[in-house]
Amino acid sequence: MNASSASSISIQTADFDLGAELAALRAQDRRVGALCSFVGLVRDHNDGDAVASLELEHYPGMTEKAIQTMVDEAFARFPIYAVRVIHRVGLLQPCAQIVLVAVTAAHRGASFQACEFLMDYLKTQAPFWKKEQTPQGARWVDARVSDDAALARWGIAARNAAE
Repeated sequence: MNASSASSISIQTADFDLGAELAALRAQDRRVGALCSFVGLVRDHNDGDAVASLELEHYPGMTEKAIQTMVDEAFARFPIYAVRVIHRVGLLQPCAQIVLVAVTAAHRGASFQACEFLMDYLKTQAPFWKKEQTPQGARWVDARVSDDAALARWGIAARNAAE
């Protein structure tokens, strides 16, 4: 099975059911001994300010292709079986689920590493644009140096953040 057939990527406005997604990812695969997942949520604050909402934009087609490239890299680096990535777009409120990354493998180490690798990669390299509504008005969310540093530990240089 290749990375494309063992992965599922969705960019959507609708929320997702975590339990259903995880069950579907591991269904009928008796090799799976580990399933690691990460769910990112909208915070009610950022950079010291309250956040009333977060709006995410993307370029359809380009975003999915970029994420598939990330997933292909995870399959090349780690002995994993399947990957599920869901990223929401549109207007989201605090506590809303934004992103799911889930990975199956025979053992927890590979599953944990691949999940963390994909989140680090997704955070810095996926073409999403985020705009927060704060009491001071709307503002675009800039890339963070710490996110680039997280990706760098995997041997990948990202130059997204302002120094």
